[in-house]
Amino acid sequence: MKLGVICDGISRDLTHAVNVMDEFGLEYAELQFVGEKEVGDHSPAEIAEIKALLSDRGKPVSCLSRHIFAGMTTANRPGDELHQKHMDALKRVIDMAHELGSPLVRIMTPKKEQILWGKNGAEKWNVAKGAWDTVAPLIAPAVEVARSEGLTLVVETGNGTMVNSNYTGRRLIDDLDAKDTLKVLWDPANNCWCHETAYPDGYEEVRDGYLGHVHIKDVQVDTPRATLEVREMGQGQLADQFQPMADALREDNYDGVISFESVYHPGNGDFEAGFRQCIEKFKTLFG
Repeated sequence: MKLGVICDGISRDLTHAVNVMDEFGLEYAELQFVGEKEVGDHSPAEIAEIKALLSDRGKPVSCLSRHIFAGMTTANRPGDELHQKHMDALKRVIDMAHELGSPLVRIMTPKKEQILWGKNGAEKWNVAKGAWDTVAPLIAPAVEVARSEGLTLVVETGNGTMVNSNYTGRRLIDDLDAKDTLKVLWDPANNCWCHETAYPDGYEEVRDGYLGHVHIKDVQVDTPRATLEVREMGQGQLADQFQPMADALREDNYDGVISFESVYHPGNGDFEAGFRQCIEKFKTLFG
């Protein structure tokens, strides 16, 4: 399968990150931060330098991953100051995506309200009434812009966002009737927080045309204690699910990119060292 990495998980020095990618035979570069800037904030000259480097080294861009719509809440409305700020950033990222040949741009969703739907009394006493209904109107303008620009958006399943599972990702796409332009960016480790089992449950939600991109890392969550630990690949709660996930992706001829997300360090803050501890396991499972 097509394997890559979120480059700044190795280093924000893109040249160094590409050198490490070559060392381990990773082809696809996902860009989030390059230098001290998030994608969408680079100048035309800086974008030209990034393009030349990746082109010269044979590293196609899989996705531009800015934190678009992150930090918004269900109190925000389309066209308000914060929403417009994120829409302006999205348009800059789309321009950068055209320059770099990236087929995908990541978006996020607003901060999570915990209980969105309920029955047998919960609908009266526990549901955050109307919270889910605020999400689609915020995302719809982004879908229209991407559709007009011929790009695909991928909405990430986030730890603390309204879309925090493949189920909610699929539901948003259906609510927007946007399967042609909006796909799920599946981060099964993030979905652990809401206890969506990656395989088969999570995968079944997206296997029929909803999956656009994948992030892989391993974690251990303790929701009652509000604690998240990133683990070495294969040492967390996804250890027994990676292989069936990989097998299912192969069986279904998934043709997107699987990006390793290097957010583990072995206790010393050295994320490149964490990458080096994990990457062979990642390649063995998904390569």
